[in-house]
Amino acid sequence: MSSPQGVPAPRDRAPDPLAHDWLSICRRVVRAQRTLFDDASGIAARTEYEGVGEGGDWALALDRSCEQAVFDELDDLAAIGASFTAISEERGEVGFGAAGAAVRVVIDPIDGSMNARRTIPSHCLSLAVASGASMADVEFGYVYDFGAGEEFAAVRGGGATLDGEPIVAFEGAAVLEVVGLEAAKPELTVPVVRELEGKVYRLRVLGSIAISLCYVANGRFDGMLSLRQARSVDAAAGQLIAREAGAEVAFGPQGFDGADLGLEQRYPVAAARDRERLDLLLEAQSASPGEG
Repeated sequence: MSSPQGVPAPRDRAPDPLAHDWLSICRRVVRAQRTLFDDASGIAARTEYEGVGEGGDWALALDRSCEQAVFDELDDLAAIGASFTAISEERGEVGFGAAGAAVRVVIDPIDGSMNARRTIPSHCLSLAVASGASMADVEFGYVYDFGAGEEFAAVRGGGATLDGEPIVAFEGAAVLEVVGLEAAKPELTVPVVRELEGKVYRLRVLGSIAISLCYVANGRFDGMLSLRQARSVDAAAGQLIAREAGAEVAFGPQGFDGADLGLEQRYPVAAARDRERLDLLLEAQSASPGEG
């Protein structure tokens, strides 16, 4: 059951999922990744592939290097006795410490990989920590937008921040003035845009689900929706940031409890500043062919 604000009701949690300083860990990863981006500064240098990742997409060498920066930190945690399962776009599920640990660390080392490859600024690190196996269990979310140099973070029940300051969202107009579209292949976009005609003033396509969710959090977007099924790594951190800032988020008919954090499951993502606007976007989202 959810609260009136759409936040999942409290549940039994794994012991101390936030016992470690995840904010500092994420900031160290950002510093390491920034060096990697600086070292591969052009499109040619960033267009080197190393097979297919566990998430099903072609993996850039840069993806794998950025992922390694995260796993270096996770190795250090395991060395001091931490137990958790990492769920990463490239490596899949990797256990650390004791078998069967309930805590999940959900990682997209580069959300917006095509943007990063083409040197388009909007791409980010997305990392979430959960006390269980579903989206409802996410306790900490972190998104760092390398293009804007902005840090979004949230702790469940503790609010959301932008660059360390509490997010006070701009409520904007009552209408859907600016809406973000993600996974915007033309064949997926056309039917949804037709549904939004006359209901939305302007559309924006960032190329990162995580950043789009953060833009809903602080009111830059009145809403966002994915036009194909997303994975947990795309949305786990951003959805918590959006909800902790007071926004509404939906994951299709399965809801938060049914949105598994494993890489096998796919689900649509939509968010808006209030339930009325979210319902309008969900209606339009249903017109998408929903490519997996």
